[in-house]
Amino acid sequence: MQVREARVGGLRVAVVHSFYGSGSPSGENQAVEAQMQALGRAGHSPRLVAARTDELGRAPLYPLRAAVTVTSGRGRSPLAELRRLRPDVVHVHNLFPNFGRTWLSHWSGAVVVTVHNYRPLCAAGTLYREGAACTRCPDGDRWAGLRHGCYRGSRMATAPLAWAGRRGAGANPLLDRADRVVVLSDTSRQMYLRTGIARHKLVLIPNFTTDLATAPQQPAGTGLERDARWVFAGRLSPEKGLLELLRLWPADQPLDVVGDGPLLEDCRRAAPQAVRFLGTLDHTELRRRLPSWHALVFPSRWLEGAPLIYPEALAAGLPVLAFAGSAVANAVRLHGTGTVIGWDDPLDAALSDAAERFPGLRRHCRNVFERHYTEQQWTARIEDVYAAVIAARQGSGTGQDSTQLRGQETR
Repeated sequence: MQVREARVGGLRVAVVHSFYGSGSPSGENQAVEAQMQALGRAGHSPRLVAARTDELGRAPLYPLRAAVTVTSGRGRSPLAELRRLRPDVVHVHNLFPNFGRTWLSHWSGAVVVTVHNYRPLCAAGTLYREGAACTRCPDGDRWAGLRHGCYRGSRMATAPLAWAGRRGAGANPLLDRADRVVVLSDTSRQMYLRTGIARHKLVLIPNFTTDLATAPQQPAGTGLERDARWVFAGRLSPEKGLLELLRLWPADQPLDVVGDGPLLEDCRRAAPQAVRFLGTLDHTELRRRLPSWHALVFPSRWLEGAPLIYPEALAAGLPVLAFAGSAVANAVRLHGTGTVIGWDDPLDAALSDAAERFPGLRRHCRNVFERHYTEQQWTARIEDVYAAVIAARQGSGTGQDSTQLRGQETR
């Protein structure tokens, strides 16, 4: 376990996060680090209390220890660090699979939880199985995930998660203990509402991304001027829908694919000649190139949490063609930032319509980014949440010295 301290000032926020291993690329890890930096820039004092799978996974019998922790809730605890740090609020992002849950009953201060995925509802964390969204477990068939081996395709690996989630999200020790549960999309909010999380606990705060106006700019003469090419950016795995998209993609429509994954060779075989595979791009390089594309295509077949590529596309002024059924598709409908189509709709017609309409949407997409997805917007919203939970703990008399405000003002 590691504790990394930021500069002192404002609220003291302990950020508890179990980092996924580098073998499983995680936007969640990236979001946690970005939020730590944002809190520091806003004058607060975030402290990271971390467990890292890359380090812990080298220990003998690690898989067995992790399985016991997930099943029983007993295991590595951040309590010692929290008592030393004396934070105003504890913000938990992820406990799986390295932190236990029993420590929560011994901490009386304010707790905020961000749910980045659907792990409390689904062993796989995705609510996706065999090519489509699946809600059998949250709908009451608690052992469906175990029968199908939904976590890593293994019943043995799924068993600890199925046991831990057997009573549903409403009985999840972390979500039950939380003063507020932050969700990243309205799709996620609706799903957690229907599975037993109290409405007053749920707060929608989307992830933010850096404004391209302050990001590294594209140098002159790179040949990346705006053209008519579409772009897909993401992991080449079944739930992302790229393989199905390529089987429908018109031969005369230029498309760039950014990313890698287990379906790479299948995608190459299915792709028309106008499709280019660019491989994995460094995140900074991807952000640099985004304004050069015509628009983003988002064919995901699962509900999604809140993929960063959507606000990043808006920051670059890119409209989005999304396939119905994901959180991004719902956001595109809500914000008017592109087009949503179904898998049975004619793709040629949608692409032709987009070619006419999307250039006029670029300014609107930037405006939506500025209203909803900037760092400043995220900081103001999370400060409101922190202030509310701290005040509630003080008013109820359940707080402790470590949760007292220190005379600072919140924005």
